[in-house]
Amino acid sequence: MPDCFENLKNTIENKRCAVLGLGVSNLPLVKLLIGLTKPELLTVYDKKSVAELGEAAEELAARGVRFVCGNDWQDKVEGDVIFRSPGIRPDLPSLALAEENGAQLTSEIEKLLELTAAQTFAITGSDGKTTSTTLCGKFLEAAGMRVFVGGNIGTPLLDKCAEMTESDACVLELSSFQLMRLPHAPSFAAITNVSPNHLNWHIDFDEYVEAKKNIVGKNTKRLVVNADCEITRDFGREIAESGREVVFFSSSRSCYSEIVDGNYPSAKAIYRRDGVICISDGESETELLEEKEIRLPGTHNIENYMTAMALTYGYAEPQDFLSVAREFTGVEHRLEPVRTLDGVDYINGSIDSSPTRTIAALSALRGRDIVVICGGYDKNLDYAPLAPKLCESARVLVLTGATADKIERALRSYDGYSGSPEIIRAESFEESVTIAREHAREGGCVLLSPASASFDRFDNFAQRGRYFKKLVNELK
Repeated sequence: MPDCFENLKNTIENKRCAVLGLGVSNLPLVKLLIGLTKPELLTVYDKKSVAELGEAAEELAARGVRFVCGNDWQDKVEGDVIFRSPGIRPDLPSLALAEENGAQLTSEIEKLLELTAAQTFAITGSDGKTTSTTLCGKFLEAAGMRVFVGGNIGTPLLDKCAEMTESDACVLELSSFQLMRLPHAPSFAAITNVSPNHLNWHIDFDEYVEAKKNIVGKNTKRLVVNADCEITRDFGREIAESGREVVFFSSSRSCYSEIVDGNYPSAKAIYRRDGVICISDGESETELLEEKEIRLPGTHNIENYMTAMALTYGYAEPQDFLSVAREFTGVEHRLEPVRTLDGVDYINGSIDSSPTRTIAALSALRGRDIVVICGGYDKNLDYAPLAPKLCESARVLVLTGATADKIERALRSYDGYSGSPEIIRAESFEESVTIAREHAREGGCVLLSPASASFDRFDNFAQRGRYFKKLVNELK
């Protein structure tokens, strides 16, 4: 048995294990645990019943796994080792009591970072995580490494841990939920930016920020931060003062002063110069990639490239960045072209679950005639910053979902709003697509960019995006 699995087995053998939430990350975890201990020592806690959880849960129950289900599942959690899913807060009273009684509270991602032998690269931030993570994996693959990509991007990797060696790369997208408690940090870490998000889950913005900072630990060798974001820039300076390597990136050249004028001998900067992305340590400059080779639109995607290049530089080289840039056309639900109908481009940006994401999407489509569909689940975000960009970039705004009222109020309260974009309300998601088509003009585009989460109508943003694509492709 590989060392990592031997260590995991020693952690759980003959102990009662509790798994909180049988979701995407925890189903493979339960199957893994069954192979390392007795099924009767495993308990799954979930709001849904075994029947609602489906065939996989029924098979686990048939093998002897115990289920505690219902709305009150979290009132009392028992176990010697408790694995929580990312969406469950670690400070629930029942979990605090369990820890007081000697239980070990952990998660799939925490155990992965503790046990893997691979080089670990991880990205967090309010925007750009998935594209940066995907690019990071592709750069390392182009450099010849065997790469495992997972985490918040949708793929749990603990069950792959036994396959990982010191010459492999483990690339992770990490959410603030996963970072709330992280005893073992990645070796190479990046924070793309920080802006208000998930404030319906976090106690406040300060807690959200601190969760993001948890991506850095004592073993972190390199931190990549956005020099144009005050929060990440200041955190980068703090880490650089300790003597560790920090790479500041900026779509301007503002980060250059961090290494030229600052007192950080271990710092580097990645920036744009005359259409070329460069890296410098203050003494020498290396050209990494010409911007014209990047097939993704928008400044935010140039920043995603900077993040991934800064994180992997030294393992991957400029020729690796070039080979990926010439082939990579983007990740699903991120300014994803769906079809062109009657001269109108339909674009799926379902991942845009916050105002900052929608601002970036509208900026990437600068100069287009845009009909934008917004609205969805309310994460207690402020929509005032979105209003100027809507006025600047959109001709028609179709609003639907739980945040429709909030977005309209923000737009009408903006001093610069004078009736454009035209605001149209849709009673259903389906109607929003129909209305958008009716108001789109040849040569323009219809953009789904909700600036809101999906949970008012959908299980997740991916389901929303695929339903949008289905509706668009069914248009006659």
